[in-house]
Amino acid sequence: MPPKAELRDPALAPSDPRAAPASEPPPREVVRGEPNVDPSPDAIVPVDPTQDPRFGASVPVEVTRIPPRGAGLPRRVSEIAIPPSAPLESQLLRDEPIPASVRSGPGPWRSYKEILAGLAQRVLDAQRPIRVLQSLRWPGEVEDAFLRSKQREPPRVAYESDLGFDPDQKRRELEAILRDLDRELGPHDRLGRIVRATTEEYRDVVRMLEARGTHEFYEWSRKLYGSAKDKFPDGVTTVRDMGLVLYDLLTAIGGERLGPEQKRDITAEVAALELNARFERFFGAAAIQVQVDDDLLADAAAGSDYVKIRSGATFTKSDVDILEAHEGWVHVATSLNGQAQPVARWLAKGPPRTTAVQEGLAALVEIFTLRATPRRAKKLNDRILAVDKAEDGADFLDVYEWYRTEGYDEDECFQAARRVFRGGPLSGGAPFTKDACYCKGIVLNYAFMRAAIQLDRAELIPFLFVGKVAHEDVPILHAHVTDGIVKPPPFLPPIFDDMSGLAVWICYSSFFSRLGGTAITEHYAKILAR
Repeated sequence: MPPKAELRDPALAPSDPRAAPASEPPPREVVRGEPNVDPSPDAIVPVDPTQDPRFGASVPVEVTRIPPRGAGLPRRVSEIAIPPSAPLESQLLRDEPIPASVRSGPGPWRSYKEILAGLAQRVLDAQRPIRVLQSLRWPGEVEDAFLRSKQREPPRVAYESDLGFDPDQKRRELEAILRDLDRELGPHDRLGRIVRATTEEYRDVVRMLEARGTHEFYEWSRKLYGSAKDKFPDGVTTVRDMGLVLYDLLTAIGGERLGPEQKRDITAEVAALELNARFERFFGAAAIQVQVDDDLLADAAAGSDYVKIRSGATFTKSDVDILEAHEGWVHVATSLNGQAQPVARWLAKGPPRTTAVQEGLAALVEIFTLRATPRRAKKLNDRILAVDKAEDGADFLDVYEWYRTEGYDEDECFQAARRVFRGGPLSGGAPFTKDACYCKGIVLNYAFMRAAIQLDRAELIPFLFVGKVAHEDVPILHAHVTDGIVKPPPFLPPIFDDMSGLAVWICYSSFFSRLGGTAITEHYAKILAR
C-alpha cells in the first residue's frame, strides 16, 4: 500500500492573532506541480500520476494549501509552504530569523548543489574498489577439472581472500558518508534519500562479499537483488510464476522456423570490429572501445566506456545486433549519461537496487527493436528457473544437468550453472540471485512505461536512461531538471527519440491483455486446424 500523502500545511493555530478569520472557507489542496487554478466546486483537481497507487511509486505526495478565491493572500511570507527539496536554499525564502546553518561561518558558503555533488562524489569514490563480479570469479582451471571428471563431481571453488579493499575500513567509510548525509541534508531530502539508499546498499554488498561460499551470502544476495519467490506489484504473481508460464510458451515456439537459419560463424574479433564501427556512429565523439577479453566469463560485458567480448566466443548476426542494443544502447549509454551529471554523480554507477531496471531495460530494448530471438528469450527466462531450483535446494550438478536437458551444449551448461552458484555454496539452497532480475525487469519496465503513457507522464520514460536508476527515483530526478541538479540523458536508444510508435504499441497491448485469451485462441484454432 502506498504511503499516505504528506500535507505541507502552513496554517496557523486558531489562537494565533495572525490566523485567518473563522468565517473564511477552508483552504483547498492542490498537488504541487499542477497548474495553480481555481476550478469550480464540481471540477476535479488532477492528481500527480506518479503518486497513483497503480504507478508503484513510493514517493509521498506533497500538497500545498492555497487560499480559496476571495480569502486573500497569506499575510506573511512565512505562511507559504516551501518545498523541502533544497533545504538550505529554501530557508532563505522564509520571513524568519536566519538559521545557524545558513549564517556565515568558517569556510566559504556552499549551495545545496555543491553539498549534494560532494556527497555523491564521496559515494562514487568509496564504491570504486568494490567489484562484485570480479570478486565472484572462478579460476579458469575449475571448468577444466569439472569436464575431466565427466561432469560427475561438482567443481571445487576457492575464492581469493583479498577483495582489493579492507572490508572493515570500507564499511566505516560508507557509514561516515551516511552520517554526513543526515547531518547535511537531513532525513527528508528526497535526493538525499536516493543517495542514502545507494550508500547503504554498497555497505551491504561488502557484507555479501565477505560471506562468499556460505549460506549467509545468499541472504545478502536475496536482500539486494531479490528472489525468484518475490511477488510482482499485484501481490499475487511471483517471478517464478512468470518463468514457468514463459517456459511453456517459449519452448512451444523454440522449434518453429520463424526466420532464416543463421550461422554461428562470427568470431569475437570480427564482432568487436563491427560493434566498434556501430558505436562510433551512435556515440560520436564519446570514445567507446569494444575489446576481446581472454578472462571474461560471459559472452559480453559492458563497462563505463567499453564493451568486452569473450575470446573464443562465436556469434550469429542476430547476436551482434543484440549486443549493440543491450550492451551499447543501454548499459554503456546509461553509464555515459550518468557521468555527464555535474551534481547527481551517483547516477554513473549502479548499486543492486538499479539492477532490475538496467537489465530489464536492456532486454526490453531487444524486444522493442525486434532483435530478440526465441533462443535468446528462453535463455534469459531459464535463468529464473535455474535460480528458483537452486533456492529450493538443487545443487550445481542438478542445475547443470537441467540445462543439458534443455538442449544447451556443455560449455553453455557450465557457464549458466556457474552464474547461479558463483558466491554461494555449490550444494544448493543459497544461489546468487541476480539472474532473476532480467525477466522481472522486463515486466516492471514495461509496466512503468505503460503507466506513464496512460497517466500522461510519458516525459518520464527517457529518464529511465538518465543513469543507473530505480523506478522510484525517476519522478524525483525529472523534477530536478529545471533547477539544474539533473541533466536530461544525451544518449537514448533510437526508439525513444520519438515515442509515438511505442505509445500506440502500448495502447493496443493494453487492449489485447483485456481480451478473453482462451476464447480468442479457440476461435482461431478452428480456422487454423490442419
